[in-house]
Amino acid sequence: MDAATKDELQTRLRRIEGQVRGIARMIEEDKYCIDVLTQVSAAVAALDKVGLKVVGSHIRSCVRDAVAAPGGDAGEAHIQELVDSLERFMKA
Repeated sequence: MDAATKDELQTRLRRIEGQVRGIARMIEEDKYCIDVLTQVSAAVAALDKVGLKVVGSHIRSCVRDAVAAPGGDAGEAHIQELVDSLERFMKA
């Protein structure tokens, strides 16, 4: 993963961390349940975007390099690992 992507992901994760703290505060303050659920949904969507960004980075680096490597089955192993990871990610 390149430095720019790392920086972007860390910025997103800090923002999500703030969202989660805000949700905790909303619960502590007995805010309206639907408002809390709206914020939870937003935090989950933000985490999904982080996950997709990580997947894209993995495909553009690790998987691409493994597929391009001469000889061996490293590419096929990385592709299967990616498929397995996507299945887990999509179930969440």
